[in-house]
Amino acid sequence: MPRSRSRSTKLPLALGLDFGTESVRALLVTLDGVEHGSAAERYKHGQITDKLPGTRTKLPPDFAFQHPQDWLDASGRAVKRALKQARADGEQVIGVGVDFTSCTMLPTLRDGTPLCTFQSFRKHMFAWPKLWKHHGAKSQTLRFNELARQRKEPWLDRYGGIIGLEWFFPKVLETLEEAPAVYDAADVWLEAGDWYVWQLVGSEAKDLPRSTCQAGYKAMWNSDTGYPSPGFFKALHPKLEHVVRDKMPGRLLAPGEKAGELTPRMARKLGLKAGTPVSAAVIDAHAGVPGAGVSEAGTFVMVMGTSSCHMLNNKEERLVPGVAGVVEGGILPGYFGYETGQAAVGDAFDWLRRTVGEKSFKALDRKARDLPPGAEGVLCLDWMNGCRTPLMDGSLKGAFLGLTLNHGPEHMYRALLEASAFGVRWIIDLLEEGGVPVRKLVATGGLPHHNPLLVQIYADVMGRQITVHPSTQGPALGAAILGVLAAGKSASGFASPGAAIKAMAEADPKRKDRKPIIVKPDRKATRIYTEQYIRYRQWADTLAAAPG
Repeated sequence: MPRSRSRSTKLPLALGLDFGTESVRALLVTLDGVEHGSAAERYKHGQITDKLPGTRTKLPPDFAFQHPQDWLDASGRAVKRALKQARADGEQVIGVGVDFTSCTMLPTLRDGTPLCTFQSFRKHMFAWPKLWKHHGAKSQTLRFNELARQRKEPWLDRYGGIIGLEWFFPKVLETLEEAPAVYDAADVWLEAGDWYVWQLVGSEAKDLPRSTCQAGYKAMWNSDTGYPSPGFFKALHPKLEHVVRDKMPGRLLAPGEKAGELTPRMARKLGLKAGTPVSAAVIDAHAGVPGAGVSEAGTFVMVMGTSSCHMLNNKEERLVPGVAGVVEGGILPGYFGYETGQAAVGDAFDWLRRTVGEKSFKALDRKARDLPPGAEGVLCLDWMNGCRTPLMDGSLKGAFLGLTLNHGPEHMYRALLEASAFGVRWIIDLLEEGGVPVRKLVATGGLPHHNPLLVQIYADVMGRQITVHPSTQGPALGAAILGVLAAGKSASGFASPGAAIKAMAEADPKRKDRKPIIVKPDRKATRIYTEQYIRYRQWADTLAAAPG
């Protein structure tokens, strides 16, 4: 979307805060969705994967943490920069929305102070916030699933018959078993998105705002039945029996519901007005659905970045094996929200670039574009960070097949792009076989704009047209829309979520600032890829069943 830089605006503004893996983005938009200010700030400590800050504590492989102070400091700088760019003042902001990576979670005291900020816990790795990609809870996740199957837990079918190792309770159990002193010291366990909103609005622990989106998709919460039963948790570990009652206080709110108002302290830090309404948090990828202008059932939204989350709304609940979650109202009110995803997309592309010694993607893109569909016989399994949908197995490893001395880095790169597309086709096949129709494909996030070759390959593999939403900041725009909803009709004039989404984000070929990119499939390439897809699925079955 274009930025209004020529003069300041005194129109009402919405603020969306988009917390990613490496940085946070602040986006300021008017109620017609026009961007007036945007700024990103990197976290001082980034992803903590080598050593804990200020210590010599070496971290094991698959461990990934973040520093909670980074979230506060980086967001404060980003919002002030965005306001300066917009030539606006904080009083114009009528609502704040927050999206966050998930499941990124942490232990705190009852007043919200993170355990890792205390000198006594600074060297304890399990006192630090676990990033979404933390994969240390493998054995705990295995036991979760085995016990749930043995007990025929009804909630398991809602997650395709398996829960993932990136989820909330396996990470809690990991801390209980590996660092019981940290578990005992924690008064509160919560998602980082909920923690950040808690800091914005301030409240006693019993009233802290928890997102139904984060709870529904990552902590097995359901609007009718709540969390898994104390009996299940007791069977898993005696000390977990009352984990929800004792260590998870708060109230559950849907994204777009008002979590509270900005405290004076946080208003000063962000450069905003105290008392500004704040929405309950939403998972970053899920914010991409309203941010892509989608408010109807049957549109498959691909939020593509470091990893990818693919979501779709449906009027009915269908329990599809391998789908990461089906949550009523989990994405938008009035629908059942389906979440699927791929654990490594942009991350995997960048890994390959670094591995083959390229400084940028330009050369790889150029050479890969000249190759025919099928990468001249090279096939890839894109499980460099495990497989999310449909196998939900973080222990799976990636592979390249068919390599010869005649192949180069560009063959591996194109094969990896194609593998990513095959993974999406598998997800769509899974949904449709399960009775969930997929009528349209919409791509959003930074990756579709930065990598047109990837989008063309996706269209060719799927044999379907893909609409690339014009905004490069779909999640941030979606978060801003939620901030508007929290402000209420009296402040915004919007009577429904659909009205706000339509006005602020719907793609429109007639509007220069909303004109989408339409990518159509090459039918010849689709025929070739259909054969390649069969090979991909065959090799996926073989490697998934292989020991180790």
